[in-house]
Amino acid sequence: MRILMAYDGTIEGQRALLAAPEINLLPHDETHLLAVLPMPAGLFLAEGYVPGQVIDEERAQAKALLDECVAALVAQGFPATGHMSWGEPVEEICKVAAQLKASMILVAHPRATSFAARWWRGWVGSSLLEQTPCSLLVSVY
Repeated sequence: MRILMAYDGTIEGQRALLAAPEINLLPHDETHLLAVLPMPAGLFLAEGYVPGQVIDEERAQAKALLDECVAALVAQGFPATGHMSWGEPVEEICKVAAQLKASMILVAHPRATSFAARWWRGWVGSSLLEQTPCSLLVSVY
């Protein structure tokens, strides 16, 4: 079974996925972890230019978190590979799931009103249910 675990690139999202008890119940031939970061719209200038240093710093922080999460999954015995993308979460999750021919997508749904909660509750949750190219498992934390 090829599983794609997707989160919003935050430490809270990472912790939620690692704590999801469901991951221990599923057979994993391959585990792929996807951090989807939104484009920082507030950083765009009138000409459409995004300051590169800010983007580079965000990307480096997200990559470091992703690498930590992959290492934690490997330590738990899951063969894991990390992926990172920027853009609309549903589009990115569905695109990567289709490219990988994933059997299932696992996302963690936050109860709190954090950024991760807004990421899920905004339009990600309902749209992902409608557009996913495979099964979808939602872990509530």
